[in-house]
Amino acid sequence: MAESFLFDVADSLLGKLASYAYEEASRAYGAYEDLQGIKNTLSIVRGVLLDAEEKKDQKQGLHEWLKQIHNICYDAEDILDEFEFQDNRKQAVEASGSTRTKVRHFFSPFNPLVFRFKMAHQIKEIRDRLNKVAADGTGFGLVRMDVEPRLAVQRRELTHSHVDASNVIGRENDKEAIIKLLMESNPRADGDKSLSVIPIVGIGGLGKTTLAKMVFNDKRIDDIFQLKIWVCVSDDFDFRQIIIKIINSSPPPGVAIPNQEDINHFDIEQLQIRLRHKLDGQKYILVLDDIWNDDRAKWIDLLDLIKVGAEESKIIVTTRSNSIASMMGTVPSYVLEGLSQENCLSLFVKWAFKDGEEENYSNLVEIGKEIVKKCAGVPLAIKTLGSSLFLKFDLNKWIFIRDREIWNLEQKKDDILPALKLSYDEMPSYLRQCFAYFSLHPKNHVFSAMETTTLWIALGLVKSTNGSEKLEDIAREYIHELHSRSLLQDFYDIGIDCNFKMHDLIHDLALYVANEEFVMVDSNTRNISEQARHLSIIENDSLDRVLFPKSKSALLITDCQKLNLSLNNERPVRKLMMKFLCIQDIPGLLTLPGWIEGVVETLEILVISELPNFHMLPECLTTMTHVKKLFIFGCPQLLSLPSGMHHLTSLEELRIRGCPELCRKCKPQSGEYWPMIAHIKSLLIEEEED
Repeated sequence: MAESFLFDVADSLLGKLASYAYEEASRAYGAYEDLQGIKNTLSIVRGVLLDAEEKKDQKQGLHEWLKQIHNICYDAEDILDEFEFQDNRKQAVEASGSTRTKVRHFFSPFNPLVFRFKMAHQIKEIRDRLNKVAADGTGFGLVRMDVEPRLAVQRRELTHSHVDASNVIGRENDKEAIIKLLMESNPRADGDKSLSVIPIVGIGGLGKTTLAKMVFNDKRIDDIFQLKIWVCVSDDFDFRQIIIKIINSSPPPGVAIPNQEDINHFDIEQLQIRLRHKLDGQKYILVLDDIWNDDRAKWIDLLDLIKVGAEESKIIVTTRSNSIASMMGTVPSYVLEGLSQENCLSLFVKWAFKDGEEENYSNLVEIGKEIVKKCAGVPLAIKTLGSSLFLKFDLNKWIFIRDREIWNLEQKKDDILPALKLSYDEMPSYLRQCFAYFSLHPKNHVFSAMETTTLWIALGLVKSTNGSEKLEDIAREYIHELHSRSLLQDFYDIGIDCNFKMHDLIHDLALYVANEEFVMVDSNTRNISEQARHLSIIENDSLDRVLFPKSKSALLITDCQKLNLSLNNERPVRKLMMKFLCIQDIPGLLTLPGWIEGVVETLEILVISELPNFHMLPECLTTMTHVKKLFIFGCPQLLSLPSGMHHLTSLEELRIRGCPELCRKCKPQSGEYWPMIAHIKSLLIEEEED
């Protein structure tokens, strides 16, 4: 599932290669021609990645080809980062004013002449590798599809209005609630009470379409409305096609179906006349199923044409997006919830067994009770797992399904994760990369908006389109957009920050799309793929060298009660390409581990949180000259800062909370550490935790 993500990685890399800063750097180090060659070849390769995504399961070797491109893109990013790090080193040397520092720098591997030679060699190697892979790719017969991936995704099958009510379990109360809304008088809007729009909203697979079908086919609806119309809108809000579908919809009950005229060749004027004639004076119910369009102008244009129906006409809209539901609805959205555990089990048994067969397999039913818990009340997930066990009575197969995460099970086209992935495919590229980072946390994790957006910013995922917007504000908008798409839930505002959660199946989706690049390490993890770029370590007792492949952009270490953070204290400390490090909830940690010296040249954000016995920051912290953000929360035993804090000239933001004595020493104007931190643009010092 990483190939559409790879498109975004390649796109991001092309953006960097085209930037003025990197062009100037490449000229300065004599690598301009090779970098331009990489950019040109990568542009060609990027164009066929979407076609490769569609053909990867049919063509042998295509998976490996995509993996090679992945590795090359990330190696190229690391090289571009080296340009930035070298610039930081140069500024730090000049700022020091020390002859000794300048001499030490001259005889280091970062001497400008040595660095120039090394970078030229590495860039040429990347270019050669990319050229070879590009040449190998010609043998796959790939076609250029140079478009945004969201426009090239496969959509769900078009829906219809028929439903077998006997196959639906646990939605009777929801059906009655929607019918009650249909029977109520329309709210007046500017004196117009002719039309009411009722949105049904929820994540994919929850049963929004099924609920709309149950309502549509209820006999009471036939008595209330003269005309019933079902339109599956799905991927594209095609104004013309929607009009044609409404015109071609079935006539009222009891009216014979005439020979239907072919109206596909009509122009839009002829179509709108025919549409208005069909609806004029009719009390109708219109279901617009599976709406993804968020362009309000398109909706208003359609609404203006269909307002000619009789008073109390109704529209039901199904969508995954809260913002679309708000845009279209004239009444509050009906937010569809998951099924009860009892109904989940009943539905599971229906799909896993023939009628009555479950009575002969009580042991399997008991395992089924555990299996349905991971479905989190979502009917399509229950159907997916139940169907996979139909006519399979081997106990081991059932235990296998019970013990495996949904994202790690084989999925057919219409199963739950491909259905949920439509929501992922529909995202703009900047959201897709951000969404994948949620896979670094366990299920039921309470996310902090500040923690999440800080990570996104550190890894360069948040971009300002005009250069004037604050990245923090843009990142917050990303959070709100993911919420509006029903991908985040349970928001709780706590003042300067807000907390939220993620539905278990949406978390499975994050794991599904993140693939090997994002790895959550627990006590069962033995090794990590070379493709891994971002790690989180939870519930682990020790670190091992195998957990640190050659390059890591982000590392989160959290909730490890007995974790030993040392890596055998090797000397010399190995260099790590890490931009973001968060260490939290480790009671036994007294100071930062020795291997942190390996990130002094790359680390941009350091978060130390909820460490009750942490009492000392290492002196090497003051050599991290391009650290931009330092957050220290919940470390009551930490009493002091390193004496060289004023050397952190790149530090833009310092937040200290829940460290009473340290906060007192950092008080503006009066604190003894104030002179060391006064240069920092954004300071937040809070003596007591909220």
